[in-house]
Amino acid sequence: MTRTERTLAIIKPDAVAKGVAGRIISRIEESGLAILAARLVHLTDAQARGFYAVHRDRPFYASLCAFMTQGPCLPMVLEGENAIQRWRDLMGATDPASAAPSTIRKEFASSIEANAVHGSDAPETAAFEIPYFFAAVEICPR
Repeated sequence: MTRTERTLAIIKPDAVAKGVAGRIISRIEESGLAILAARLVHLTDAQARGFYAVHRDRPFYASLCAFMTQGPCLPMVLEGENAIQRWRDLMGATDPASAAPSTIRKEFASSIEANAVHGSDAPETAAFEIPYFFAAVEICPR
């Protein structure tokens, strides 16, 4: 079953620092997903902790928050048929060593933590993540 969905994508600080954000955006556009909103932000510790609160009891929480505050990142709202799964397929596995060839993480990530991009994993997650970064009036429908 196909349905139009929205998902949050983030080009993480490692990819922004490497200067590959434009290449990642090109891959998104070439895949047919539409970018409805985007902004460059430098997360504070409080913002990173709020965004990743779902992981607060995991051992990697503190290092993930520190990583996400080390430099600017580029959150975006993507839309398309089955956008959540399509974006996850384009990203590749969390561990770039296990990611399929031609995925963003295989090409641009350097470790499980410095893995270049983030994507919502379910409609419920997207419903929390999109408004964390964007007000409804900032999302431009196509």
